[in-house]
Amino acid sequence: MKGSAFGTEVAEPYAQAIMSVAQSNNLTDRFGDEVRSLLNLIENSPDLRDFLTNPVVKEPAKKAVLRQILGEDSHPYLVNFLMLLVDKRRVIFLEKICEQYLKLLRKLKNTVLAEVSSATELNEEQRQAVADRVKALTGAQEVELKTKVAPDLIGGVVIKVGSQIFDASLRGQLHRIGYNLSVI
Repeated sequence: MKGSAFGTEVAEPYAQAIMSVAQSNNLTDRFGDEVRSLLNLIENSPDLRDFLTNPVVKEPAKKAVLRQILGEDSHPYLVNFLMLLVDKRRVIFLEKICEQYLKLLRKLKNTVLAEVSSATELNEEQRQAVADRVKALTGAQEVELKTKVAPDLIGGVVIKVGSQIFDASLRGQLHRIGYNLSVI
């Protein structure tokens, strides 16, 4: 379901609903932080994803796990929303709903998501330099970085913002040099 158009179609109204609640209660940033951490947990735990999407697992068990994951500090509106998803058997779309909420939040805050692949882990100074460069290229007020290490890049970075790709990697430079030499 992760990449399906149907999943996005189902997720959109739920994400808009929770965004509406968040906006009317001035909780957009708080919900954003909580949704980000939940999404991160789901993405990094295939067992959790399988548990939540398994139709054989009963609703009370799913609710108990979600309550335990969220902890006492989560806002009751968000907890109730997740319980509603379980009741309506829409928890299988939780990952898509979280992604869609974050997309709406970025649009609201004039923030862009930059997916950065680098040969090595970026330090804070490098992360800031990439964020500044993306701001200059896109005109966004803020940049949300999603980084991953790709050792095959040899050096440098590849930045993807929406459908645009900025390749400043050594591998990319070698490909361009090779192409230019083959044209001559």
